Amino acid sequence: MINKDNSEIIFFSDPVENLTHPFYKKQIVFTGALSTMTRSEASKQVKAYGGYLQGAVTQHTDFVVLGNKRRGISAKQQKAEQLIREGQDIQILIEDDFLWLISIPKKDDK
Repeated sequence: MINKDNSEIIFFSDPVENLTHPFYKKQIVFTGALSTMTRSEASKQVKAYGGYLQGAVTQHTDFVVLGNKRRGISAKQQKAEQLIREGQDIQILIEDDFLWLISIPKKDDK
């Protein structure tokens, strides 16, 4: 559709309705203690969004979440960084980014 000033108008549907959560069907690894919740609570959040928990970083890992209470770079973070250098598509998230992602409403939360 074209507006009077020749600018294009794009209509979007409700984005929550059509998009899946970034954790949906993804493999997630936690490293370091989280400052805002227990690992068990965080695992439940990931599962609620359709994600899967891994105990170790592999080439199948999609996200590595770095807890705020970590000390230095963990072996899991080092492994993720090595795999990224080798071309694997792994996202490293700090705890605040993880918290933001789990604040996105689930489809059934409307």
